[in-house]
Amino acid sequence: GINDMEQKKSRMLRLTLMGGQARVFICDTTELAQQARDIHNASNTCSAAMGRMLAATAIMGANLKSEGDRITATINGGGPAGPICAIAGPDGTVKVTIEHPEVELPLKENGKLNVGGALGKDGQLTVMRSFGFGEPYVGRVALVSGEIAEDFAMYYLESEQTPSLCALGTLVGENIISSGGILIQAMPDCSEELLDALEIRAELFSSISQLLSEMTLEEIVEGCFRGLNPEILEEMPLRLQCDCSREYIERVLLSMGENEIRDMIEKQNGCEVECHFCRKHYRFSGEELEALLAQAHKENDGDE
Repeated sequence: GINDMEQKKSRMLRLTLMGGQARVFICDTTELAQQARDIHNASNTCSAAMGRMLAATAIMGANLKSEGDRITATINGGGPAGPICAIAGPDGTVKVTIEHPEVELPLKENGKLNVGGALGKDGQLTVMRSFGFGEPYVGRVALVSGEIAEDFAMYYLESEQTPSLCALGTLVGENIISSGGILIQAMPDCSEELLDALEIRAELFSSISQLLSEMTLEEIVEGCFRGLNPEILEEMPLRLQCDCSREYIERVLLSMGENEIRDMIEKQNGCEVECHFCRKHYRFSGEELEALLAQAHKENDGDE
């Protein structure tokens, strides 16, 4: 019942099959999806989109090496909900935003939420890996459906040349019932037998949200990979966390340019900025904006 839900902390398992012929990431993001839904006051369809996106980027984040690294995934498909963006780190932190979280669409004929309709499929999935240093790596792939899982599978195939099975799902009722995802990747030495076995079981994984509503991650691994020698290598907690700060918002303001800031000082004697990810408000008075400009001038003069 309800109490099980409270016990259900979001987490991820990393495992191998058949002694490393394939690797698997599986995560439960139910709690994160619920928090994101509350923060953004999102519709059912947009909550499902955010739940899927959180799972996909958390899995990508688990592949990062050092703590300053970040993965930023954006789907811009031209749909009524606008772009959706999620950012994850290697430490299990992830955050998400969607431009119009209130957008709701009728269910599809199969009774499922119309995430692809909300996000649109005319556009691309962009994945940016930024490292603590140097230039970020950016990969782009045209959207397949805007339903997110197929789009990520295509990204892995095109950008990493890795055949991947990706399933993401979010079950929404009064609250988020379950949310999570699974990514299965064949390694170069993967046998035909294992590929066939995974192909046969693909149908099973596609209902990942249903599985998560009934079983723990360990039970899913045991049930779905029986006979394929699943070895769990690591368990990692996941959490929804925004790292915005006043300093960060100051940099964003400065990037808008002096004229824009002067305008804010004159017209409204200050400004209020909302973080897109956690919806926290930062208030700047006219004096504070003046000081910010003065500081920027000083720094720029120092550069010359």
